[in-house]
Amino acid sequence: MDYKTIAERCEARFIEKKSEFIGYLAPVETEEQAVEFINEIRAMHRKATHNCYAYILRENSAARHSDDGEPSGTAGVPIYEVLRKEELTDVVCVVTRYFGGVLLGAGGLVRAYTRGAKDAVDTSKIKVMALAEQLELSVDYSLYGRLPQIFVEHDVRVLSEEFADHVAITLNVRDELSDKLKDKLIDSCNGKIVVESKQKDWFDFAQNADF
Repeated sequence: MDYKTIAERCEARFIEKKSEFIGYLAPVETEEQAVEFINEIRAMHRKATHNCYAYILRENSAARHSDDGEPSGTAGVPIYEVLRKEELTDVVCVVTRYFGGVLLGAGGLVRAYTRGAKDAVDTSKIKVMALAEQLELSVDYSLYGRLPQIFVEHDVRVLSEEFADHVAITLNVRDELSDKLKDKLIDSCNGKIVVESKQKDWFDFAQNADF
């Protein structure tokens, strides 16, 4: 089953009625990694008024959030809701606030922490991860031109191509489409293609197809 996460750490900041809000986002796979990141941001901003957070993980379907001293429900939940609505997992978000002396009220806090998380998400590179099977193909030049359309139909990601006596192609295809792709390749090339399965692993299908 596909899932969405982010490629790398990112941040975004803004000022709201003299309070500075800084949203941090990081990819994580375990609660230990999430807590480590939260503690890292807290250490970085020891003088901040609040370091509120939320995280969502595939591991044990874990999800946590904290208002870190803000009124209940005005910080951690809004951050969590941004992650949930963006359908992100294996991700942790911390929104740091430096109080500027002007009270925002409950509604203002919810909007500010929502924006802190959303701005960070908007700066991130999204990854769409799916279990993929890696295949290696060997095909004659005369049949090579038949392949691109088949690749499009099966959402293939070509990893490499080598042109020697034959064309050698390494690609990734979603695991659930792998058998259909193999059958289609063999049928379209009248059996004159070698298809070898190599390995299965998670792969980012948000990458653009290269063919």
